[in-house]
Amino acid sequence: MSLPTKLQLQIVSTDRLLVNETVDEVEIPGSEGYFGVLPGHTPLLALLGAGELWYRQGSETHYLAMAFGFAEVQPDRVTVLAEFAERADEIDLARAEEAKTRAQERLASGGGQLDMDAERARIAMLKAMIRLQVATKAKIRS
Repeated sequence: MSLPTKLQLQIVSTDRLLVNETVDEVEIPGSEGYFGVLPGHTPLLALLGAGELWYRQGSETHYLAMAFGFAEVQPDRVTVLAEFAERADEIDLARAEEAKTRAQERLASGGGQLDMDAERARIAMLKAMIRLQVATKAKIRS
C-alpha cells in the first residue's frame, strides 16, 4: 500500500465548517506545542491549545486563529474540532485590538485574583492576541 500524497483537511468550529480542502501540509497548535502533519502521518488524537493553525496548498499558505478542542490525524486526513476558529481574512483588527484592551483592563482591575471573571478575561485576551497575530501575519505575506 502506497503512502498518500495529500491530506484532506476539515476544520470545524462550534458553529460552522471553516475548511474542507485537500492540502499538502498543516501545522496545528496542540496543547503541548505546535505539531506538523504531512501525508502518511501516524494516526494521533491531540488536544488543541490556542494559537495559529496554518496549512499549505502548493505554494499558497492559509492561516487561522483557533483555540481549544481536538485534532484527529490519520495518514490521509486531518479533522480539527475547535471551540473557536476564525480565518485570517475574517478577522477585524480594530475589534481584536478593542477586545485585547478590554481584557487587559479587566485583568488589571481584578487585583490578581484567580476567579471566573479573571479567567474569562485571560481567555478573551489570549483569543484577541491570536487574532492579531494571525491577521498581521496573513497581511504581511499577501
